[in-house]
Amino acid sequence: MSTEEFRALCERVRERTRRGPDDRRGTLGHLTPARVVAAAREVLTGRTVSLGAPVATRPGPDNPEPARHRMTAPEPGRPLSEPLDFARDRFAMNVHGDVDSHLDALCHVMYDGTLYNAVPAGSVTPDGATELTVDVVRDGVVGRGVLLDIPRLRGVPWLEPGEQVTAADLAAAEAAQGVHTGPGDVLLVRVGHRLRRRELGAWNTAEARAGLHPEAVEFLVDRRVAMLGGDGNNDAAPSAVAGVGFPVHVLTVHAMGMHLMDYLQFEELAPVCEQEGRWSFLCAVAPLRLPDATGSPVNPVAVL
Repeated sequence: MSTEEFRALCERVRERTRRGPDDRRGTLGHLTPARVVAAAREVLTGRTVSLGAPVATRPGPDNPEPARHRMTAPEPGRPLSEPLDFARDRFAMNVHGDVDSHLDALCHVMYDGTLYNAVPAGSVTPDGATELTVDVVRDGVVGRGVLLDIPRLRGVPWLEPGEQVTAADLAAAEAAQGVHTGPGDVLLVRVGHRLRRRELGAWNTAEARAGLHPEAVEFLVDRRVAMLGGDGNNDAAPSAVAGVGFPVHVLTVHAMGMHLMDYLQFEELAPVCEQEGRWSFLCAVAPLRLPDATGSPVNPVAVL
């Protein structure tokens, strides 16, 4: 896809999802209270499944800045002589890395000097963001989740790095799984990234990873999806667009106002969906309360 074709796609997506100059919630506007109530009816067995990956504290080719976990108490070698004491620890992490599950706020993507809805990129400062922060979702996102399993559709355990998921793939996965993505849904797309990493080891995902083709974003527009999550970066590498490294991020976060969840894990959820013969469920997403942040670690939970 040329830069000109990508810009035309961007403008088409923006025009089809425009909500007025004051909007700050983007596609979450599709997730109405009535749809939350309807999503609660997805709960049939009460089984819960985590969609977040364990936080990675070891360096690797895809994790040059691993999360740091340090015990702050008890101190090494100090005898526990008191009748009451407390164990304490501290975490630090690169929220937008290529391993840990995280949510991208609408201030995360700057393109042509702006954020979503023409908010100036200068609203993100060294001290934090002042607009479109993760605080937009401080009350969480609860809605109907739909898992589309693309490796299952293609009859493979995972997609190879560089492969791309098209809108036709998404529609074919729906047909194969007997599920339909609708307005206000949290769409989860499995490419098998986590399984491949577990079986074959980590690799440099900045150079090669499976993800969505930019034109697949029009599927999200057509279905009025509220949020997108993937077990990879959502963007494929190498990029399909000349000069734009993360076209799906630009189209969703910047043009549509859609919060993204990157590097989730579906290896526990997919077998449960297969066993129960259904691919939709209640999905609860609860990011941390970080008022000035561009994203947050996240551990979404599917409730079947």
